[in-house]
Amino acid sequence: MSVTKIKFGTDGWRAIIAKDYTVDNVKRVSEATARWMLQKKMSSVVIGYDCRFGGKMFSEAAAQVFCNFGLKVYYDKNFVSTPMVSLGVVKHQADMGVVITASHNPPSYNGYKLKSAYGGPTIPSDIAEVESIIPENSLGELLPLSDYETKELVQYVQLEDMYIKHVEDSFDLEAIRSAGISLAYDAMYGAGQNVIKRLFPQAHLLHCDYNPSFLGQAPEPIHRNLTELSELIKNTPSINLGLANDGDADRIGLYNDKGEFIDSHHILLLLLYYLKEYKDYDGKVIITFSVTNKMEMLAQQYGLDIEVTKIGFKYIAEIMCQEDVLVGGEESGGLAVKGHINERDGIWMGLTIMEFMAKTGKSLDDLIQEIYDKVGSFKFDRDDLHIEESKKWAIMDKCKNGEIKNIGGKDVTITEDIDGYKFFLSDDEWLMVRPSGTEPVLRVYAQAKDNDAVRKLLDAGHVALQEGV
Repeated sequence: MSVTKIKFGTDGWRAIIAKDYTVDNVKRVSEATARWMLQKKMSSVVIGYDCRFGGKMFSEAAAQVFCNFGLKVYYDKNFVSTPMVSLGVVKHQADMGVVITASHNPPSYNGYKLKSAYGGPTIPSDIAEVESIIPENSLGELLPLSDYETKELVQYVQLEDMYIKHVEDSFDLEAIRSAGISLAYDAMYGAGQNVIKRLFPQAHLLHCDYNPSFLGQAPEPIHRNLTELSELIKNTPSINLGLANDGDADRIGLYNDKGEFIDSHHILLLLLYYLKEYKDYDGKVIITFSVTNKMEMLAQQYGLDIEVTKIGFKYIAEIMCQEDVLVGGEESGGLAVKGHINERDGIWMGLTIMEFMAKTGKSLDDLIQEIYDKVGSFKFDRDDLHIEESKKWAIMDKCKNGEIKNIGGKDVTITEDIDGYKFFLSDDEWLMVRPSGTEPVLRVYAQAKDNDAVRKLLDAGHVALQEGV
C-alpha cells in the first residue's frame, strides 16, 4: 500500500477526511513535529480543534503523540478558533501550537496548522524541516490521555475564556455597546460562534450552532456564501453592520447597512486609516500579492514603508516577528494589526472596525468614502475557476511564457509575478491569476472602477487565459 505524501500548503496540511486525512496520518505529522521540537530543545505545545468532523478525535490523537515524546500538552476539550490557540501559545509561554482545522475548505476536509511561540503561523523554513522528517508509518496504539494526566504531561485549558478576557482588556467594549451599532453575525457554523454570543447577546445571529457538515457549504466568508446574512441586513432596517467568520474564525467577512459586501481590500484600508489617522500608530504595512495597490498609495501618503509578499499569511507573520508592523493582510480575509498577536483574527478585525465606528460616530460607508477621498474609489472581485489540474497548469505556463498581452481589448502595460501573475491595464485596472495550492482551482482576481467594469474584466480575463489552452 502506497504511503500518503503529506505536504503543507499556503496554510497547513489539508486533506479529505477518511481518504488521506486519517488518525494515522495525523499521528505521522505529530510525530515529525514532536521530534523537530525535541531537536530544537522545545518542551510544550498548545492543541485545539475547530468544529469540523472528527476534530476531537484527531486532536486527542495528536496530543497522545506529543505526550508520548515527553512534551507538555495544553489541551482544550472544546472547539476553539485558530486565534485562540495562537493566543494560548503566547499566554502559556508554550513553544508551539497545533490547530486541527481546514479553515475555509469544504466540509469533507480537515487539516493541521502549526503555530510558533510568538502566536502566529510557523515560518516556511521550519515547516519544511518538519515535512522532511514525517515518518512513513504511524506509531500505532498509544496510551490514553488519562494516563498522561497522571504524569502531568496534559493540562486542560479554557482557551475561549482566555480570548474573551484578552478582548475585554484591549477594546472599549462599553463604547461599542453604547454606540447604537446593531450587529448581524454569521459564524458559518464555525469556531467563533460563542464569542459574539458572549460579547454581544443582542446581536442577530446566524449559523451559531454546532454543525460539522456546515450544511454542505464551505465556511469561507465571501459574498456568494453569505447571501442569507446579506438578505437579513437588507430586510432589517435597524441592522447597520454585518460580520462573518470562516470555520476557524481567522478570516473576516464584512457588510454595510445596505447588505453590501465589503471586501478585504477595503477592510485593510479602513484598518490602516484608523490606526494611523485616528490612533497615531506607526509601523510597516505588509500585504500579499493579490491585495489592492490602493494600500501602497495610502501607506505612501502616510510615509510608511510597505512590502508585498507571496500569498499566505505565514509570509506576513514571518516579517511581523522581525519588524514593527502596523497592518498586515491578504485578499482572502486574513488580517492582522498592531497590538494583538502576530496572527490573523477575523473577530479581532471586526471589533476594530466596530470600535472605529463607535469612536467616530460614522457609518461604514462614511468611513470608506473618507478613504476614497484619499486614494480614489474602486471595486474588486474574484472568480474561482474549478478546472482540471492539467488545464490549470497549462494556463499558468501561458502566463509564464508572456502570452497574455491583451485583455478585453486593453493592452497589458506591466506584468508582475511575485506569486502568480498580475496584469496591469490602463485606468488603474488589473487582473491577476494564481493556482490554488490546496484545490483544483484557478483563482482570477480583478480591480476596476466599478462593479460592472470588474465583471467585464473578469469575463475578458477568462477568455484571454483559456484561449488556445
